[in-house]
Amino acid sequence: MSDWSHERLGIEHPIIQAPMAGVQGSALAIAVSNAGGLGSLPCAMLSLADIRSELSTIRAQTDRPFNVNFFCHTQPELDPERDAAWRATLFKYYEEYGIPANAIPSGALRAPFGEEAADLLAQLKPPVVSFHFGLPSDRLLSRVKAAGCTTLASATTVEEAQWLEGHGVDAIIAQGLEAGGHRGMFLTEDVTTQVGTFALLPQIIGKVKIPVIAAGGIADAAGVAAAMALGAAAVQIGTAYLLCPEVTTTSFHRAALKSEAARHTALTNIFSGRPARGIVNRIMRELGPMNSAAPAFPLAGSAVAPLRARAESLGDDGFSPLWCGQNASGCVELPAADVTRRLAAGATGCR
Repeated sequence: MSDWSHERLGIEHPIIQAPMAGVQGSALAIAVSNAGGLGSLPCAMLSLADIRSELSTIRAQTDRPFNVNFFCHTQPELDPERDAAWRATLFKYYEEYGIPANAIPSGALRAPFGEEAADLLAQLKPPVVSFHFGLPSDRLLSRVKAAGCTTLASATTVEEAQWLEGHGVDAIIAQGLEAGGHRGMFLTEDVTTQVGTFALLPQIIGKVKIPVIAAGGIADAAGVAAAMALGAAAVQIGTAYLLCPEVTTTSFHRAALKSEAARHTALTNIFSGRPARGIVNRIMRELGPMNSAAPAFPLAGSAVAPLRARAESLGDDGFSPLWCGQNASGCVELPAADVTRRLAAGATGCR
């Protein structure tokens, strides 16, 4: 299975750049794909027009394979009582920053994969499509596969991996607890079920027959080599790319990644309503990092967004989601192509 990434994905190196919504666009995906890895475009926060435009840009600048990523969460109904309780929890911060109540929006900031997205993929036929928070309906997934797309999806437990295999995904991303950003958990909300990459990877490999991709806490060539030695078909990496010039991380985020603060991360639901790993900052320390008052994903984010904007305008990152995995040691200020080649060195001899 060691040649799977080359034979099925068509990539030179078994390195997949993790899709990172909010901090990247097509530039990073293009750079990684041109370097022989699989670049990824996060689409969960993009309009259909934006997705079409970004894919046009990618295809104009690379003839290599690439991945497009979508969320598959169930869109919750707005619960006025829970929303009001969440705003009450945040009220002291609104007062501190002089934010009036009528300036605080309600609603979702991310949409799940649906019919219109499936229509677009049927037209544009990207080589690879990945999903987070489970899979779309069997009918929608069949449409994606009918377009000739290879499908990947994240699993955070053995049970999730088996469920994904049973529903027809082509390969599984084993997302260890160390990974930055949102957990892909979808069969459970119990964070105590979440385990590290090098514990999860062999357990999943032992229970499924399809290729398994390792993700979480892998930041250098040695980590890649270790994952491949355990049987990974490829490795997905995000944090190591966060200081690349092709990434749109804010100056606040970049400063935090380069500081000792990056050694202290935690799972938090404060910024979106779902557990996601980021560098611990003021709001995480004071309200959680996990807070039961936070509305369901993605509704929690709208009430925090004005605080983030106001604080950042004053030079304060205390209300910003500073996504980062537990191992930022490989996060360097180099072009993404160089980072990809450095990581790929760990796969030499593993095919």
